Amino acid sequence: MRASEIVFRAIGIVHSQHKEAARTPVQPCYAADCAGTVEVFPEYAAGLQDIEGYSHIYLLYHLHRASAASLLVKPFLQDVERGLFATRAPCRPNPLGMSIVRLLGRDGNVLRIRGVDILDGTPLLDIKPYAARFDCIADTRNGWQDEVSEEDARKRGRRDFDEDKTAGA
Repeated sequence: MRASEIVFRAIGIVHSQHKEAARTPVQPCYAADCAGTVEVFPEYAAGLQDIEGYSHIYLLYHLHRASAASLLVKPFLQDVERGLFATRAPCRPNPLGMSIVRLLGRDGNVLRIRGVDILDGTPLLDIKPYAARFDCIADTRNGWQDEVSEEDARKRGRRDFDEDKTAGA
């Protein structure tokens, strides 16, 4: 059976220093110095109980400013066209984003986080704890990404992000 419509409700909003997509680091590993907060709406705040016991969390969010879907894209790490599903490009049929961020603490319904590669004002769909017992996979293949040097990946992944330029934004 094929569902024609799936409806999600935002459970909160991600707040960050990132105002422009073109200057936002592309993955959390390139945004290690970027802090932000997750504001969970009051009606979902009880679900945060026990979250403080985790060092990292997955944030699942709606890429609300993504361009139209394209099945072939040039990923940020290369200037070679790749299949969309072999990338993390935001222009997807279902524009969902996922980031693993460091959880610094909780103040009521607000989570303080670091490693934020998410645009300010992004609608949050879900939070899941990172658990090394389930999520850490030692033997992996990384497809075409293995062709990219770490130095080039870091340069491209940081984009034009400069914390000094965004401090007053």
